[in-house]
Amino acid sequence: MNTSIAQLADIATPALTQALQHKLDNKTKPLGSLGRLEGLALKLGQVLGTESPTLEQPQMVVFAADHGLTARGVSAFPSEVTWQMVENFLAGGAAVSVLARQYGLALTVVDCGVKHDFLAGLPAGATRPGLQVRKAALGTADSSVQAAMTPAQCQQAIANGQELVKSLPGNALLLGEMGIGNTSAASLLLARLTGLDIAQCTGAGTGLDAPAVLRKTEVLREVLARHAGVTAPLDVLAAMGGLEIATMVGAVLQAAQERRVVVVDGFITTSAVLVAQALAPQVLQRCVFSHRSGERGHEFMLQHLGVQALLDLGLRLGEGSGAALAWPLLQSACAILREMASFESAGVSEKADAPAVTA
Repeated sequence: MNTSIAQLADIATPALTQALQHKLDNKTKPLGSLGRLEGLALKLGQVLGTESPTLEQPQMVVFAADHGLTARGVSAFPSEVTWQMVENFLAGGAAVSVLARQYGLALTVVDCGVKHDFLAGLPAGATRPGLQVRKAALGTADSSVQAAMTPAQCQQAIANGQELVKSLPGNALLLGEMGIGNTSAASLLLARLTGLDIAQCTGAGTGLDAPAVLRKTEVLREVLARHAGVTAPLDVLAAMGGLEIATMVGAVLQAAQERRVVVVDGFITTSAVLVAQALAPQVLQRCVFSHRSGERGHEFMLQHLGVQALLDLGLRLGEGSGAALAWPLLQSACAILREMASFESAGVSEKADAPAVTA
């Protein structure tokens, strides 16, 4: 598939990095004593291009779509749950809805390819608060039979994600997703793009028992065999991915181009970053990985990308719940850079040099 992907600039410029590190090192604290919060502050300063970063109008976006592979019984829940959960998001009753309210995150749900009409019965041109309809298709095809998406559908989904981000305010994008069957798509992307065996990449998803996980694994092995010759990242995405994942790829690429902070949730959202990073490696400079999911393959994804997540709470809900829970850490990291006094400004003595040793 030939899609033009703009390459990203390296934002880890020596001058800014040195200035940020100097500022952190001269705060009123022992050197490095705020641990990983200091590394987070450094990253946020790099992404936003300033020694005094401020996170503005954060956008939590939940990307939703259906998966044809659910016909093979790879999920514990029927595909109808996808649209039902979208309605739950819009009604404010889902976990991510609660957390978005708590942390002041604007919540948008994007219909990337749900087999449901959320605007049925409304006048032509009508909209619903908090919902954007950007369907590239009515769900994917069964990837054990044919490619999940045509090249045109995959390209359209990516373009939809790019256009969506362009329409949103703020300098931080938090990724969430909803799609029954999408842990299968993420497992397939992980296996093909990293070379891992599918058994290592496949977990319980929405709650499969051990025998069901084995059956799911065998179905996914069939999918990989059917698309054995597909190796280029975009071709892999079209053959075995999901419409919500492809839309997220576009969103991540656009957010990275605009130097927004991208807060990655769990297994499925990281699979979108896995594809985006294969297309534009500097994407990772803009990403903060919120948590390590309880889903089996997520740790392998994080290892492959060479990143460490902020939290490890055993979460495997999705929706963007982990990204929301990590959000206060990003706010704290920025506040430390902006507001914490230096030794000089506070009139606090720095650590004394060790006395010279004489013979």
